[in-house]
Amino acid sequence: ERVKVVHNGIDLEAWKHPQGQEADAAATATLKRLGIDPDRPTVVFVGRITRQKGLPHLLRACEQLPADVQVILCAGAPDTPEIKAEVEGLVARLREKRTGVVWIEEMLPRPELIAVLAASDVFVCPSVYEPLGIVNLEAMAVGLPVVGSATGGIPDVIVDGETGLLVPIEQVQDGTGTPIDPARFEADLAERLTTLVTDTETARTMGQAARRRVEEHFAWEAIAQRTMDVYNWVLAQG
Repeated sequence: ERVKVVHNGIDLEAWKHPQGQEADAAATATLKRLGIDPDRPTVVFVGRITRQKGLPHLLRACEQLPADVQVILCAGAPDTPEIKAEVEGLVARLREKRTGVVWIEEMLPRPELIAVLAASDVFVCPSVYEPLGIVNLEAMAVGLPVVGSATGGIPDVIVDGETGLLVPIEQVQDGTGTPIDPARFEADLAERLTTLVTDTETARTMGQAARRRVEEHFAWEAIAQRTMDVYNWVLAQG
């Protein structure tokens, strides 16, 4: 009872679905330049290429997705040569098995990243270590449901079955977060992604709920109020 948590937040005005003809035209141009098909069911990942972000697990999971699903990887800045080579190999293998694998290694300006998010159906966060996951909040603010690992602070953001789906993960207790059973984790990840990317109505409903959750709990106004509540609670303790 004496431990109070105040989460980080985001600027809702900076993260929202493109609105207006000019924004729509710019978004269309961005998608065309990046080679993204807005008419395909789409899963999107955004993050650095590190062990913690779980990208190799996602790439193996994507081999199990329906053939028509487009996979967008906004992934760059590898932190080791080893994981860079591993991801390159897994992307090449995935492209041999399916079309619609779009790998964007550049860091996109915010308006372009929002255009990519808005053109997607499901956001995925396969992290094996994640204190909170601001990127999840950004995707939710744009109106996407999130499929994420049930580890770290991710369950604080995703309400399972309401704003997205959590993927169970049992991890080695050595500080790396490595799944005890990687194949099971990847299969569960693929299953939950498939559930949402093949059910447009459910994905849309969860995406709307995700936006509301960010508005109510993670907008800066909500964070400020929560901070004031904590200070008032401390003062009331005498």
